[in-house]
Amino acid sequence: MTLFWSGKRVRLRGVEPDDWTAFAQFAVDEEGMGDLPQPPRSAESFRAWAREQAVAESHDDRFRLVIEAVDTGATVGAVSSNQADPQAGWFEYGVTIAADHRRMGYATEAVAMLLRFLFTERRYHKCEARILAHNEASLKLHRQLGFTEEGRLREHVFFAGRHRDLVLMGLLADEFARLHPVEGPHPEPGR
Repeated sequence: MTLFWSGKRVRLRGVEPDDWTAFAQFAVDEEGMGDLPQPPRSAESFRAWAREQAVAESHDDRFRLVIEAVDTGATVGAVSSNQADPQAGWFEYGVTIAADHRRMGYATEAVAMLLRFLFTERRYHKCEARILAHNEASLKLHRQLGFTEEGRLREHVFFAGRHRDLVLMGLLADEFARLHPVEGPHPEPGR
């Protein structure tokens, strides 16, 4: 584990086969928070998925990392780069935090680490996030990180018996660098 992937509250690491139970719980937690419901999955499907993730290579800067609490070593969430277009210079990411670990600063620090990596080390120009409009906690997190609402797809997602808006948010590399200056040995974007 390098210093780059460790912060004051969290440490990011690759998925291990034993993480399947955490990801199974994340799926339950996300649905409970109003995320899109999925058909129930078997424990074996989560086991097989975690085994695959543990040996998966990063393709086109798409990868998933586990978020661990530094003080306890507990798995508290996951962060991922879901889509990336290196030629155009943008990527899209996602984050989930276990229900009993929310509002403790874990997401903020983990997302900042992921963004710093993709902006400074991979030289992406823009990050995009798609958030269900009723997810006030996620909208607040993204505003605190410096994201700007760039658009709203009206009644774009069908959920809980009705169509709901999807909020598109974006953050540019220079905006991130201004709001989240590098501490320690990491270079600033463009240097």
